[in-house]
Amino acid sequence: MVQLCVNGARGGADGAAVPLSPEAIADSVADAVAAGATDVHVHPKTPCGRDTLSPRVLAATLAAVRARVPARVPVGVTTGAWAEPDPAARVARIRSWTVLPDHASVNWHEPGAEETAAALIERGVAVEAGVWSGTDGAARFLDSLLGPKVLRVLAEVTDTDPATARGSARALLTALGPAHGRPVLLHGEDGGAWPVLRLAGRLGLATRTGLEDTLFLPDGGRAASNAELVVAGTREWASARRGDG
Repeated sequence: MVQLCVNGARGGADGAAVPLSPEAIADSVADAVAAGATDVHVHPKTPCGRDTLSPRVLAATLAAVRARVPARVPVGVTTGAWAEPDPAARVARIRSWTVLPDHASVNWHEPGAEETAAALIERGVAVEAGVWSGTDGAARFLDSLLGPKVLRVLAEVTDTDPATARGSARALLTALGPAHGRPVLLHGEDGGAWPVLRLAGRLGLATRTGLEDTLFLPDGGRAASNAELVVAGTREWASARRGDG
């Protein structure tokens, strides 16, 4: 599986390629799915470009995306604490959603992670457990009674140094151990994005790519679109899986 991470917490300062409005997000997702993405992770944005859990914005974003992609492609959203810092308010937002995503990510090191995940599961939304390197997320996830109920684990390598990101990724996977038997999606970000994606290929793990994780192609050139990153990511993953290079 190659998941598309559409935009993340990035905004207008990160360049015109980063889609922010529901229409721009839908256009970008449609092109990336045509290029090979099989799953979508998106951050719905307010008109000023900030991440939000607003039911109105989420409904508009999901409607726009689902109108452009096949029904077989799952579409998920973030529940990151930066979008709603108060855990109780975050749960209330989820309970107020009028249109539901197929899945939503929950960062397990954040305050209120368990309550957030429980609220999603109660509503029939699958949970991606975001476990970040450099946090206590792995230990907290392994101790969680909800661990066996999640859709997958997002092993998120926050080390952006290309020289050390692979080592950080291996350490994170070791810390996760059996991960409650759930599938693991491994990815990095910025300078660590491509080294970690290639490691995912060598290990046969699912991965993701998109403008949330990196603005640059493997050769260092600026990515013009999410679709371009998906093409490059699929190629790099497959090459690493074959053991090329």
